[in-house]
Order: sequence, then C-alpha cells, then structure tokens
Amino acid sequence: MFVASWIWGVVTILCCAFWFLLGRRRRRQGEPPLENGFLPYLGCALQFGANPLEFLREKKKKHGHIFTCQVAGKYIHFLTDPFSYHALIRQGKHLDWKKFHFATSAKAFGHGSIDPAEGNTTENFHQTFIRTLQGNALNALTEAMMENLQYVMLQSRTSKLQSNTWVTEGLYTFCCQVMFESGFLTLFGKEFNSNSEKNLSSKQETERAHILNALENFKEFDRIFPALVAGLPIHLFKSAHSAREKLGEALLHKNLQKRDNLSELVTLRMFLNDTLSTFDDMEKAKTHVAVLWASQANTIPATFWTLLYLLKSPEAMRAATKEVQSILESAGEKISLDGKHISLNRKQLDSMPVLDSVIKEAMRLSSASMTFRVAKEDFTLHLENDSYNIRRDDIVALYPQLLHFDPEIYADPLTFKYDRFLNENGEEKTDFYRNGRKLKHYYMPFGTGIAKCPGRLFAVHEIKQFLALIFSYFEIELADNHVQCPPLDQSRAGLGILQPTNDIDFRYRLKCL
Repeated sequence: MFVASWIWGVVTILCCAFWFLLGRRRRRQGEPPLENGFLPYLGCALQFGANPLEFLREKKKKHGHIFTCQVAGKYIHFLTDPFSYHALIRQGKHLDWKKFHFATSAKAFGHGSIDPAEGNTTENFHQTFIRTLQGNALNALTEAMMENLQYVMLQSRTSKLQSNTWVTEGLYTFCCQVMFESGFLTLFGKEFNSNSEKNLSSKQETERAHILNALENFKEFDRIFPALVAGLPIHLFKSAHSAREKLGEALLHKNLQKRDNLSELVTLRMFLNDTLSTFDDMEKAKTHVAVLWASQANTIPATFWTLLYLLKSPEAMRAATKEVQSILESAGEKISLDGKHISLNRKQLDSMPVLDSVIKEAMRLSSASMTFRVAKEDFTLHLENDSYNIRRDDIVALYPQLLHFDPEIYADPLTFKYDRFLNENGEEKTDFYRNGRKLKHYYMPFGTGIAKCPGRLFAVHEIKQFLALIFSYFEIELADNHVQCPPLDQSRAGLGILQPTNDIDFRYRLKCL
C-alpha cells in the first residue's frame, strides 16, 4: 500500500512538472502580461473566485491596464481602463459576443446548442428578446406586471395581512416570493380564467402552490449555477439536477398551452421553437427555463438591495415616496383596498428620476457582472495608447465593478448615496469623470454594446412598480434599525447582481387607507 501511494505521488509530481515545463502558456511578443497561476488548468481561478475585485486590482497594479489570466482552462484578457472599453465594442469583426453565452446556456440549462451555426435552430435569440422586451411589447409586459404585483402583494397574502397587525419576515425572502410569483405570472400566464371559473379562490391557491414549488426548484438550481458556468457537470448535484428537470417539465409546451395570458415573449419563443428548431420537447422547455432564470436571477437581488438601502436611509425613503405620491396624484390614481388596482404606465414609470437614481446606486453597489467577447481569430487589439496581440479563442473581458468602485469616479464609493445619479436640477446625471476626462462608460450592470441586456428596461420597471406599491399600501420598517448590510456573496461574481450572504428581518403591515 505504501509503495503504491509513493508511486502515485511520484507520478503526480512528474505530471505537474511536465505541465509546468511544457504545458504552461508562454507569452509571445506583443501580447499582454501573462499570469498562468500555479495550478494546472485552474490557473488563477481560486484567487479570482475568492475576491475578484481585489484580485484584479492587484494584477492591475502589477501589470497595468491589460493583462491575461488563465482561469479554469480559459485565457482571459482583462481590460481595466474605462477609456478603452469602446475598443471591445468596435471589434465586432474579430470578437464574438454570442459564443460564450450560447455555450454557457447549453451547459447550464441542458438544451442543445442555440448557436445557428451548430444547426439545431435558426432562431436569432437576441432579436427575439429585443422584439418582445422592448418597444410596444414593453407596454403590455409593464401593464401585466403591475396587475400581478398587486394580486401577489394583496390578494394572495390575505391570510397574513390582518388589519393593524405587523408581519415579520426576511426581506430577501419577501422580495424573492413577490417578484418571482409576479414575474412568473407575467411571462408564463395563469392556469385559471378569472372570467369563467366558479371556484376561483381554490384555483388561485392551487396556482400559487405550483408557482411557490417552482420557486423552490428555482432556488435549488440557482444555488449551483456558478458551478455550472465554471464547467462542472450538473450530475454532480443531484438535487439541483432534479430541480432543473422539474422546472423543465412545468414549462413543456403542452403545459404552457393550457395557460391564459402568456406573454408575447413566451408565445413567440414557443412558435420559433416549434418551427425553427430540431429540439425535442424537453429541450424546448429548457430554453424556457433559461428565460425564467434570466428574468429572475438578477431582478430579485436588485429589488432586495434597493429596498434595503431605502429602509436604511430615511432621507432616500422620503424623497422616493414623495416622487411616487406625486406621480400617482398627477395620474389621478387613488389608493384603496377595495379591489381596484392602481396603474402606472410606461411613461409615468420613466418619469421617476429619484427612483432611477436609487436603483442605479443600489445596483452600482451590488453588481459584479462581466462582459465577455471571444476572439474569432488571431488579431491585434488596438487600445487608446497601445496595441496587443490576441490569440484565437481567447476571451477579452471587462469587470465593471472596478469602474463602479473607483473613488476617482464615485467619491466614497462604498457608501450608498441615493442622489448620486441626479444633477443639481434633480434630473438624470450623466457627467462622470476620471482624471479630468468625461467617461462614456460609467455605469454598466447590464453590460454594453450590442450584447447589452435586452430586458433591462423591463427589469427597472418591475423594481419601480414593486417600490411604488410598497409605498402605497404598506408601512414598512427594519426589525433592527442598526442592522448592518449583509456582505455580497462573491461566489456569484461575474453573473450580475450579487445576492446577500444572509437575510435581514423587516416588518410590514397594511396602511389604514
């Protein structure tokens, strides 16, 4: 036994030495500074994963504004100078923004490749999302979300909302349940028909139980999502794999066809799946699971952070509440509990600069998204003052948290300032500077360029609607006014808005209207 262990130890050491001598990438002339890391394949993955912001700051200080790191078998060129971000956008000829996202989607959600070049489908997914999440389609989504939020907040929680009785709940739990249930109904419609069903209450309770069960499956799957993006197979996580399959079963076309009020997004995607793809029924359903995840995974934590910062800042809460009240009054909307819903259209939601600033500031503090482009071929990347050679299949990446936490751009960057994105006239502020130069890119939680999140407008509308209804119908307060904001869960760095590492208790009750 000892001899066998000794032999395997020697083999392992020799393999590592062989990789160190022959398998490590060598920096060629004209390429950015290179960090291979000490571990075969993983490279710098562990150091990056532990604290991406500090890791990149350290490498920037060591190498300058561009450097290359091996991370989980990929070579990533990190571009850290915000004045060179445009170089990424204008290199469409040499950089592919779809390849990484298509591969990640197939790996994480379990459907076949959605890259038209692979032959499984001819659908242009980005155009589908633009068509159904922006323009006129956004009006219908916004209207449906407003109605569903009020149903979920008021009617479906009737048992908790006894007059003058405070309800204590986790703030993240509350945001998660309300936003998931409302968003699910908005995108995937309802099982019941309110105009014809006699046992409406019973149908609604059954529907709600199904959606809350879907939420539990969503959370179980979402919990290991970073591992799937990193390349680990889902079969290593039995409960998460089961949860993903159950979500897929719920979103099979035969089940969606039984639902009323499907969104244009889902209706069109079903049609395109059936006419332009060779996917089987479960693969089609898993493309809908991808839509569900994309619609919820960042909106839920963004809603949590926005409401938490408001609760911890009385000045911000007063300004935001005043703005919402003013908009509702000018629209002639009266708040009551008699079953009549209030309505805020797209134009009114877009006329809320204070809420815009509050949401931007909350997302600035909690966003850790990454922008990826994959090199189609060997080429030279021309930056503002330098040029660097990039190899085919390498990744060029931006990590906007470096920008969002830069004290030269945002004074006291770790402090929440609700009016940071307002100018002296109370309107949207767009002038931000670094080294005396105005920045074109200063706020990037949704990415940039052609790959900018197509659902960003709807996501911001959802959060505004949620807040407007909270201000209108409820009294809310933190259970402990001195509680500290929870840390950000760094395991999700690169995926968007980071979740809190722990929940925060708050209290709410219906207003006496």
